[in-house]
Amino acid sequence: MSEQAGTDETAHEPTDSSTPVSAPRQQRWTGRAPWLAFGIAATVLVVDQLTKMWAEATLTRGERTPLVGDALGIQLIYNPGAAFSFGENTTWIFTIAAAIGVGVTAWFAWRARSRAWATALGLVLGGAFTHLLDRLFREPSFGQGHVVDFIAYFDWFIGNVADIALFFGVVTFLTLELIGIRLRPEPADSSGPSEPSGPSAGGGADGGGVREGGAA
Repeated sequence: MSEQAGTDETAHEPTDSSTPVSAPRQQRWTGRAPWLAFGIAATVLVVDQLTKMWAEATLTRGERTPLVGDALGIQLIYNPGAAFSFGENTTWIFTIAAAIGVGVTAWFAWRARSRAWATALGLVLGGAFTHLLDRLFREPSFGQGHVVDFIAYFDWFIGNVADIALFFGVVTFLTLELIGIRLRPEPADSSGPSEPSGPSAGGGADGGGVREGGAA
């Protein structure tokens, strides 16, 4: 009897696993993410256009005013190309590229259910859209308008608020991809398989999401 009891106790002893099991990453799911993205985009657009209006009304074209020595200044120019004045003779190509970029980014922003992704996409969408408006409606002609630049960085290049938004949006985008944050985390009460949806859709390291507000 004693041997059998000892055997039963041994059989019911919990298994001690020496290998730690990491819990799946929890992401917060929110149906309000698209509106956050579009709100950020609208803010970028308004601030960018207002500062361009200020620059055109205040600054003399080509004349540089230092703010932080040679590191930072203000200097009004009209850029027909892209960053660093690249592609000055092919403005229409950048107009088409900006239009495509706005459409694609807006589609991903509408599908976003992550605040982090909404922030990244909102910054990119706002920067791309305000540049598109410059290309479409500024001189010299429709579709070939020149972008207003006025923030000078050393002797490297001259940009604007939209460029700053684009830079931080892309950096945030790459960071989210690197750490495996998904565009559309699954709600906590979803029992179906994950739906592939844009960037990081296949991030298997991510677990389910925590539902917050609204429906998808």
